[in-house]
Amino acid sequence: MKTEKLITIEETFGAHNYHPLDIVVRKAEGVWVEDVEGNRYMDFLAAYSAVNQGHCHPRLVKALKKQAARVTLTSRAFRNDQLPFFCEEICALTGFPKVLPMNSGAEAVETAVKAARKWGEKVKGIAKDQCEIIVCADNFHGRTTTIVSFSTDEQYRDGFGPFTPGFVIIPYGDAKALAAAITSNTAAFLVEPIQGEAGIKLPPDGFLKKAEQLCRDNNVLLICDEIQSGLGRTGKLFAFQHEDVQPDAVIVGKALSGGFYPVSAFLAREDVMGVFHPGDHGSTFGGNPLGMAVAREAMKVLAEEKLVENSAKLGPWFLAKLQEMKYKPIKQVRGRGLWIGIVLDRKARPYCEELMKEGMLCKETHENVIRLAPPLNITKTELNMALKRIDKVFKRLGD
Repeated sequence: MKTEKLITIEETFGAHNYHPLDIVVRKAEGVWVEDVEGNRYMDFLAAYSAVNQGHCHPRLVKALKKQAARVTLTSRAFRNDQLPFFCEEICALTGFPKVLPMNSGAEAVETAVKAARKWGEKVKGIAKDQCEIIVCADNFHGRTTTIVSFSTDEQYRDGFGPFTPGFVIIPYGDAKALAAAITSNTAAFLVEPIQGEAGIKLPPDGFLKKAEQLCRDNNVLLICDEIQSGLGRTGKLFAFQHEDVQPDAVIVGKALSGGFYPVSAFLAREDVMGVFHPGDHGSTFGGNPLGMAVAREAMKVLAEEKLVENSAKLGPWFLAKLQEMKYKPIKQVRGRGLWIGIVLDRKARPYCEELMKEGMLCKETHENVIRLAPPLNITKTELNMALKRIDKVFKRLGD
């Protein structure tokens, strides 16, 4: 079926809650995707970093098929033979002693919010229903009712009130504002080490380290949302490691299953995870054997194929090459590892549409930023191909 027909069907029967580029993908492998017309494109979005391992990685295909033929779901009413190993392996990989698996990233953020509030009340001793969590302006942690309650993007909030109280918003990267916002009712500081949806926005050097110290001094939990930035995207396993920070908890998702299955997790120190008791929190599919088998293999692929190292090696080179491009619309090129934003003085969507015509897929964010985030198994040759396509588009669109 042709592209136009498929788009018409989707637009007719589907909710209009996304504005995708008009490409209909039918298969993918590695860095490349193919549409229903047979055209090939380089994927520079990687499903918002969910396919860090590359599309349809053969090891993950094998793991999925093998587990799907054995058992897919038991619910947490019973135990399964994949969850124990997942828990052991992700704790070994990340250094955290405890993990609570969920499905979507938003569910893992909700888990973190509940853990922080209950820890604040039961461990820190904050009065009942008085816990506060500090967050940053321009954050993106998901789209549930609670999460949009502390968003500063009006579109995410428009029409969805009343909102959940208990959140204090400070400017991103402002350590003085963080210090001023902390009170005896503060349970946690929830932060993205790099803000993805805000346009690959890095905080000032030293901010996370200062935030860590402020949290330690005030008995406040430091929780890092690494759903997009984690698992190798920035050239380290976690973005917070660039400042040698040790948070009390971290939220992961997306690449945790290599794009095969929704798997997320909340990782934390013992006393934080210890606030959960049977019946306090859960999910029918969280920790299911199919998801756990895929996530176990996805973590092995990241480590054994040295994808984190590839991001650390090629990312700075790619960033430097992009920064050499001197076109009038480009205000700034920023990023870390293979996570880069080209900041324009105008809307980025037309550039993304032209790049699609050149066989390269990316997506605008924050209206004026072209986000570049290819799978981490990309090669230098493929990055050179991308550079030529980007250069061609900027030349064609001119000033």
